[in-house]
Amino acid sequence: MNYNILMDEEQDSSLTLDGLRANLVEMVQDKLSPLALRYQYTHMPLEGTIKWKPTVLILGNYSSGKSTLVNELIGATVQDTGQAPTDDSFTVITHDNSVQDAAIVRDGQVLMNDPQYPFSALRRHGKRFAAHLRLKLVNSAVLENLALIDTPGMLDSVAENDRGYNYQEVIGELAHLADLVLMIFDPHKAGTIREVYESLRETLPQKSFEDRVLFVLNRVDECESLTDLLRVYGTLCWNLSQMTGRKDIPHISITYSQQINAQRVNDHEYLRLLPNQRQDLCKNILAAPQYRLDHLASYVELHSDRLSCMLIALQEYLRLRRRVGLQILLVSLAPALLVACVCYLLGQRLNPIALLIVVGLASASVFSLCLWLGQKFFLARLHAQLAANTDKLYNYSTQLEHDDWQAVKGQVANYLRNNDSKLTMRSLRYELQQLAQLRNYVSAKVRVRKAELR
Repeated sequence: MNYNILMDEEQDSSLTLDGLRANLVEMVQDKLSPLALRYQYTHMPLEGTIKWKPTVLILGNYSSGKSTLVNELIGATVQDTGQAPTDDSFTVITHDNSVQDAAIVRDGQVLMNDPQYPFSALRRHGKRFAAHLRLKLVNSAVLENLALIDTPGMLDSVAENDRGYNYQEVIGELAHLADLVLMIFDPHKAGTIREVYESLRETLPQKSFEDRVLFVLNRVDECESLTDLLRVYGTLCWNLSQMTGRKDIPHISITYSQQINAQRVNDHEYLRLLPNQRQDLCKNILAAPQYRLDHLASYVELHSDRLSCMLIALQEYLRLRRRVGLQILLVSLAPALLVACVCYLLGQRLNPIALLIVVGLASASVFSLCLWLGQKFFLARLHAQLAANTDKLYNYSTQLEHDDWQAVKGQVANYLRNNDSKLTMRSLRYELQQLAQLRNYVSAKVRVRKAELR
């Protein structure tokens, strides 16, 4: 077994949680990323999104209370707040010991070009997006092992190009690297925003996992009565069932700002009957680093499975190509033999050596011509057909295999259009073995070792 993939028992048992996390990142860098780049599964190293600190992504419509939550969690006024839209930027907030008082703000170019941050893939969204991305450095103990991403409020009526960049694609890339995603609603727009619908219906299911998304009904103190709150809660439950496509409603935390004064609580009697889940929400956010190992393991398993799916499809491509190639070879022999017989019959007057040369050259020329024509037309047609309809290359039997195939079929087609001549069955078999070893290490050792350490 490869030592870098399957560690010996003694070293494996000596690893702490931090050691396991570092080991997984190293495996992705040394084993998974080279394969992913070679087969154009991705154009960026896979370890780029997992080598940074645990991250929490905060989503929601304008005035849902995202920035207020951030300020309360940090214990300082880092983000502007208000009833009207106050910020249209993606703000990455993290720790820096050198900051004295106010937060240090840096523009998006720093985030996208500094290799210590996992945001280089966002460069493809252009300069207009970069103008809406910034970094805030804060001297806060809460953020020593955590980063928060506050996002622009989601809109109801907005065309794809109105922002100047593809908002859903950006959300998807940030959700892919986040260990926790908060979707925050308020009583005034309980799940009725179109961009919220698109995020929950399309973007987040493709880029994240269900267990990483927490739903929050915030600012419930603004409901006029318990009846009003129940109406809002029911509306949100109905909208979530439509957006997620699920009949079972996920847990929804009911919260309001902890800065609400006692007089306001007295004015709204139902608030005294309803426990504020704000502290539990903050605990979940601060626990994001504890989820990191599970998420790293899932990350390795996900990309190992999808890369394996891709390589199996490429193996099937080679098998079909070889089968057609063999058929062309056999078919090319027939005219070559026919020409050899004709030349032999017509060349009876030649001496044996000359006859052998004539027969050999004629039959070889015909064979080569037929082989060339077969490869040019039949193999080329097969290649074009398979590149256009890659579904012929992979047979799935489970929903998981179906999902993996849907995620990589485009990469398979792209690879075939550009690199089919570089494929060998031997290298594909070897690389599939490497992926299987890596996945088995995660399943059999990392998760078991994590359970022992907990």
